[in-house]
Amino acid sequence: MKHFEVAIIGSGPSGASTAFYLGKQGIPTVIIEKETLPRYKTCGGGFVHRGRKNMPFDISEVIEREFFTVDSYFVNNPNTCYKSSKDQPIITMIMRDAFDNLIVEKAKEFGVTLLENHKLMSVCFNGKSSILKTSKGEISANFIIAADGVLSPTAKMCGWTADTRKLIPALEYEVTVSEEDFERLSKSVRFDIDAVPYGYAWCFPKKNHLSLGVLTTKKGKINLKDYYKTYLQILGLQNMIKEDAHGFQIPIAPRTDGFVKNNVFLIGDAAGFAEPITAEGISNAILSGKYVAEALIESKLNCELAKKNYEEKLKIRLLPELKSGLLLSKFFYNNNPIRNYILNNYGQHFNNIMVDILHGDRPFPTNVRKKLATKIKEKVF
Repeated sequence: MKHFEVAIIGSGPSGASTAFYLGKQGIPTVIIEKETLPRYKTCGGGFVHRGRKNMPFDISEVIEREFFTVDSYFVNNPNTCYKSSKDQPIITMIMRDAFDNLIVEKAKEFGVTLLENHKLMSVCFNGKSSILKTSKGEISANFIIAADGVLSPTAKMCGWTADTRKLIPALEYEVTVSEEDFERLSKSVRFDIDAVPYGYAWCFPKKNHLSLGVLTTKKGKINLKDYYKTYLQILGLQNMIKEDAHGFQIPIAPRTDGFVKNNVFLIGDAAGFAEPITAEGISNAILSGKYVAEALIESKLNCELAKKNYEEKLKIRLLPELKSGLLLSKFFYNNNPIRNYILNNYGQHFNNIMVDILHGDRPFPTNVRKKLATKIKEKVF
């Protein structure tokens, strides 16, 4: 049985990034992946600049398109479009199969082992180390990193019996349209707020097709297919050459029952780290992968110290930002008169702030509830 210091379950941005940083330090690391890379991954594929600028290597070879301006529309006020621009790309379009594979290949350059077509079947804790049984055999590891996405079978195997994250539904389509429609819609990236109750629709142009989608931040039954069909009308699309639909869930609030149990660390969607306003998960997935790698490295692979370091790193920036973002999301997507008044009168200002955050030029604001209440009082009374 082969032994590694760290076994990472999942080869998405969080797991692959963790492997990259650990491999760079010469720590024996294995990625356990149930599929063969590169593999398709359901995702809008919009990678915001706040995440891209922290990448430790160039990703030019997997970039589909770059957008320096973001267009925000409000369905209840269709004649208004707020535009915000930067001199560096605000959103970089990628396809996750190529993007994830690139990070894995970079990790492999530092000696990281990739086990493809290995589905994790069970985990047995054995003192300091653990035995991981896969569909193709067993390995042992001192640390396990659960980076296997929103469903995370690893978390369920390792003690997270209840799911305390907030999961929201999304529906994404990879759409091939006519040359005329693609030429018309490929010039900009757009968000259509309120195209779905308590949510939005998006149009992300890729190299030769569109990624279109709808999501809602409110739990409960909703027919996203109907809202997607309505969104096609908003975009003026009638004849699609090809449509591939993918439904998925996004965790926009982190777990409340901890991120470490025994020698198992949760990162990315498994931990619930997607940004709550846009539901973009790539940036925080990579950031959490970096945090857990740093925690292991700085602790010199001492489990208790690594756990403490990881939790402290999360509390400095990521968890406070998620808390603020969740409050802002509830305000932003609650289509009520107060919100509409503020956005109708100060929509461009709010759009600029949001783009500044996505671009990494400013952090999420703190004390959001208090600041919003003060602003509302100032404007209304």
